[in-house]
Amino acid sequence: MSGGLLLIAAGTAQADLKDIYRIYHTQPSLTSFEICQGGGCTHSDTLKLAESEWDHILRIFSPLPETAEQERIQIAEAIGMLEDIVGTKTGTAADRAGTFGNSDYQHQQDCNDEAINSTTYMRLMQQAGLIRFHTIQDTRTRKFFFTGWPHSTAVIRENDTQAEFAVDSWFYDNGHAATIVPMAQWKDGYIPEDSPIHHRE
Repeated sequence: MSGGLLLIAAGTAQADLKDIYRIYHTQPSLTSFEICQGGGCTHSDTLKLAESEWDHILRIFSPLPETAEQERIQIAEAIGMLEDIVGTKTGTAADRAGTFGNSDYQHQQDCNDEAINSTTYMRLMQQAGLIRFHTIQDTRTRKFFFTGWPHSTAVIRENDTQAEFAVDSWFYDNGHAATIVPMAQWKDGYIPEDSPIHHRE
């Protein structure tokens, strides 16, 4: 996983590499997992989820998907739900889409935080047997962004086709479903047309 992490660190000068590596290489559980915020994981919180909170995720996956495409939709919704649940615990409920222009907002997350957190959320889903059609991959960074800055995302690979998909929760405010698109499309600079960052960056 080191390649993806080096790319993440390159995007934020203040990134705490030791914290990033620790979080990325520690197996999360519902009773203990870490969440990044502050840009480049300059601050992290150790959390746990109650059964009643995790039940919201189980309901999203009920019934379990029958196809990889259905599973991607449920993964996206579950990440949004987990952002909402975690946001009330960490203060990141006010996290806004994008990064630049949001410095006045406390507990703002950048794309590095979002990529690491989404990967953690998906690992929790995988442990619970909710992700069956995909394998979680290293985070990735694209070099071409309209602001001139690199941009990172979580990644999954479809088991049957080996196709890779970006799982990007940075394009919308906290609690919104993540955006999941083919990796080639994402690397080409994809930004959803209705993303608030078009008006904020």
